Amino acid sequence: MSISDIDRPLSPRGERAAGDLAKAMAKRGLQPDQVLCSPARRTQETLAVLLPGLPNDPRVTVLDGLYEASPGDYLSLIAQHGGEAVSLMVVGHNPTVQATALILSGNSERRFTSDISLKYPTGALTVVDFDIDSWTELSPGGGRIVDFLKPRDLEGNE
Repeated sequence: MSISDIDRPLSPRGERAAGDLAKAMAKRGLQPDQVLCSPARRTQETLAVLLPGLPNDPRVTVLDGLYEASPGDYLSLIAQHGGEAVSLMVVGHNPTVQATALILSGNSERRFTSDISLKYPTGALTVVDFDIDSWTELSPGGGRIVDFLKPRDLEGNE
């Protein structure tokens, strides 16, 4: 019996990567106050590992539209559901997360855009800064990548 993609669980490696990412986020002060998450089982399980490592209690919204979506869909969903969040996190899927990060990258350091273009591993996190007053102002090229965290760089280091 095969499992549908949306019901595929997080692998043990993915669970370890999420734990390392949670530690790295806490160490760097990356504390989202809003999380938009895909309904896929593996994204829900990733979020379940991340949440206990965050000192605040972010508002979580599960959005069906984050599953099997385009980068344009991600931008629209962020604009529609970002609300009053100062810091927003999206737990979604590749290749859409990778493409969305690059679309938003604007005036970012080449080392980040090159690294993201080359490979966006499962469990990675791109941190993008925006100079906007509302998520409804989100636009292609409107952000600046300030960090790119990859699981292999975090293993045992955080």
